[in-house]
Amino acid sequence: MRSAGAAVLIATWARLRGVALLPRDDTILPGMLCGLLFGLEFVALYWGLDHTTAARGVVFFYTMPFFVALGAAIWLPYERLAPSQLAGLAGAFAGMAFGVADSMGAPEPGALGGDLLCVLAAALWAATTLVIKTTALVRAPAERLLFYQLAFSVPVLAAAAPMFGPLRILDPAPVVLGALAFQIVVVVGITYLTWFWLIRIYPAAPLASFTFLTPLFGVGAGALVLAEPVTPALALALALVAGGIYLVNRPPR
Repeated sequence: MRSAGAAVLIATWARLRGVALLPRDDTILPGMLCGLLFGLEFVALYWGLDHTTAARGVVFFYTMPFFVALGAAIWLPYERLAPSQLAGLAGAFAGMAFGVADSMGAPEPGALGGDLLCVLAAALWAATTLVIKTTALVRAPAERLLFYQLAFSVPVLAAAAPMFGPLRILDPAPVVLGALAFQIVVVVGITYLTWFWLIRIYPAAPLASFTFLTPLFGVGAGALVLAEPVTPALALALALVAGGIYLVNRPPR
């Protein structure tokens, strides 16, 4: 539902801006591949979260920048990271993991399988980024990049939906409709569009390092919205992530 609704939103936006979404060019096949990867990424992530905790899932899902760095070293030699940048990537990951460590707890039975599925989701996310950077998609407008992934992921997600239990009609409560609208308009329509615009312009691995901030923003939002305590560990985690991102994005010497 999120992918379908956001696809309609992006199509409307692209039409207003005069952006062709399905031209007969060399972006169709890699676009279909990205849509398949995008759909499988969320299948793996949601399946994994059924078997592990959210905090553990966050840590393993945000191994994505390491897969991007590995892929860039193989397929994008001009974007290969220097040793100091790799150290920064590791430091930022350590800070992110440290920031959510208090919520991880002991693994439950079956958590290992869920953890591995979250790692698979991270690898699929990275693969999508690398497909964009190494094909004609790198020259396509951001609206088309996102539309391909949304439109071609719908059948993948629809086919996988029965894996997660009985299909039910959405409870039309205001909070549910509001959450769905937030996902469609803000998460996908704005932030995903911005992300794919950035991918076209900036080197993949340094850009991916900024995603380590996402879980820490989640912890911070918990403090602001849910009055959860902000511990000294969170401040240290932010410092580690910020320092790591600085090293990744500093020109190697």
